[in-house]
Amino acid sequence: MSQLIDNFQRKVDYLRLSITDRCDFRCVYCMSEDPTFLPKSHVLSLEELSWIAQAFTELGVKKIRLTGGEPLVRSDCDKLVKLLRKLPQLEELSMTTNGSRLSKLAKPLFDNGLSRLNISLDTLNPDVFAQLTRNGKLERVIAGIDAAIAAGFRNIKINAVILRGQNDHEVLDLVEFCRQRQLDIAFIEEMPIGLMDDRHRSRHCSSDEVRNIIETRYPLIASSKRTGGPSRYVKMADSTIRIGFISPHSNDFCHECNRVRVTVEGQLLLCLGNENAIDLKSIVRQFPADIERLKQAITDGMQYKPQSHHFNLDAAPQILRFMNATGG
Repeated sequence: MSQLIDNFQRKVDYLRLSITDRCDFRCVYCMSEDPTFLPKSHVLSLEELSWIAQAFTELGVKKIRLTGGEPLVRSDCDKLVKLLRKLPQLEELSMTTNGSRLSKLAKPLFDNGLSRLNISLDTLNPDVFAQLTRNGKLERVIAGIDAAIAAGFRNIKINAVILRGQNDHEVLDLVEFCRQRQLDIAFIEEMPIGLMDDRHRSRHCSSDEVRNIIETRYPLIASSKRTGGPSRYVKMADSTIRIGFISPHSNDFCHECNRVRVTVEGQLLLCLGNENAIDLKSIVRQFPADIERLKQAITDGMQYKPQSHHFNLDAAPQILRFMNATGG
């Protein structure tokens, strides 16, 4: 089988596929307060998304994560899951979601073959939640998490972005929440993407700081768990859950990067921290039946995958697109 290999001999077998730039939240680290969304004609259709996914799986990609924006605001999301599950080379199909619509959609997603869920949850305080998301309701997300557990999902991970002075005092509360429900959790350093000012930079909280907070209650020991993603995992002696740290600033994972992203506009992003991209949408729309041409464009694009991202909190951000336009 063909494989995607970049110039640094890293094998790419993981695709993060954005299916919408829209979201029902306005999280402060993800988008502006008054975002502008893409017109429908710019967005990949269900068939185009599945066609691109097929091309990647025929090139050796074994894991696809559906992202957004918020993927569950797209009404045909469950149909896409069903389509992608038919790809014979695909071993794992997962999704990152804010959880607000899982009460209704967890069961159909599970029944259609979704393997895993990553659910964003940065705080357990309803007021702080409303502040961080600008309009979200905490009770809907917690109900969605419980609905996902009831639907049968056993591979659920909570994602938490910790911001100094806003939710860093809740690190242990989030750990306890996950211990009670037997959920893994990953603590993520905020990405310097979009518009940032000195206020944004001052809220940066490193993975080491978060780990030190946890170790005031629970000594952490190394874990051998790997998921094919950027998390470095540890565990606690008295629990089966794992705690991950995603550290793009303090301990980058570029040397073992195995992933690329496709935005909902069909741009193949070779690195989260770089602007270089390949336009796959134009190929799909100009040559809709030519999967070999699409695969060749993807293969050729690997030469532009950089060795490393370069995030610098002391400088102006180099990536001006927000995360909702990038894909998680």
